[in-house]
Amino acid sequence: MTTLTADPAAALDPAPVAELRFRPRSPSELAWRRFRKHRMAMVGVGTLLLLALYAGLGGSLWSRGYCAPLKATVQGEAWANCNDTSQKLQRPSAAHIFGTDVIGRDIFARTIYGGQISLLIGLTATLVEVLLGTLVGVVAAYYGGWVDNLLMRFTEAMLTIPSLFLLIVMAKFFGGKLPTLNLLGRELSGSVLVIIVIIGITSWMYLARIVRANVLSLREMDYVAAARALGVSNARIIVTHLLPNTFAPIIVSSSLGVASAILSETYVSFFGLGVQVPTASWGNMLESAYKYLATAPWLWFFPGMFILLTVLSINFVGDGLQDAFDPRG
Repeated sequence: MTTLTADPAAALDPAPVAELRFRPRSPSELAWRRFRKHRMAMVGVGTLLLLALYAGLGGSLWSRGYCAPLKATVQGEAWANCNDTSQKLQRPSAAHIFGTDVIGRDIFARTIYGGQISLLIGLTATLVEVLLGTLVGVVAAYYGGWVDNLLMRFTEAMLTIPSLFLLIVMAKFFGGKLPTLNLLGRELSGSVLVIIVIIGITSWMYLARIVRANVLSLREMDYVAAARALGVSNARIIVTHLLPNTFAPIIVSSSLGVASAILSETYVSFFGLGVQVPTASWGNMLESAYKYLATAPWLWFFPGMFILLTVLSINFVGDGLQDAFDPRG
């Protein structure tokens, strides 16, 4: 006698049920899953979000301060540049929670607007680095031959020059020769643009070599050969087939490049060759504080703390991205 079951699902083959229940994940989903498991990377993301909110929204939330010499309430970036010599070198207090500098400017306001400049330099200089490094690496690897030899010899020549030395020399030569810029309602000294360009053109070499190595292996793949056989143009092969499969090392390298650019700006600003007054940055705030290391530690502690947190967080995120995009993970 045949026994009938009351549950129709029990009569189903378990294999199709398992296939319906477990959907295969895409490479991006697997990368995000591995990234979330990296605790320090998630801490870095949270810290960077807080720093971005501090620098981006801090000026609008706390943009009013009493400027005694002007006998008026000033707003926006003027708050960061407003000085009151009667309030110079004041310790952190309720009136000035981060204290004041040698001419009475509010350190809290200057870390907000200086953070905008430091983050702007880090992001835009990295963008220049990524564009140059990716272009040189892809063109050298795809075309090969004399093009590869020429571009790689130029890259190696650039690597032999100490980047910090070249950055200082070029900043000294070009600094102060550009007029003040007006960007999104902010007055920026021309030195900001100089620093962005110089950092970008002195830091693309390692990325170019990484991209070249990756594209050298990709150009031998069957799908690239099939695209060539179909008559697809070289530009389309590069844009649609090679670059998308090179995003992982580019993203990892660019995340670490932001931290390197912020530190480079700090170096040259500390030597007085970076961002020039009246524009504030975390780097030139340290330059004006080194004479007061013992007597007024708040002058260097707060900008130094923001630089430290930013660089550490970006490095944590970079480590997490490296693990997330690792195909062996």
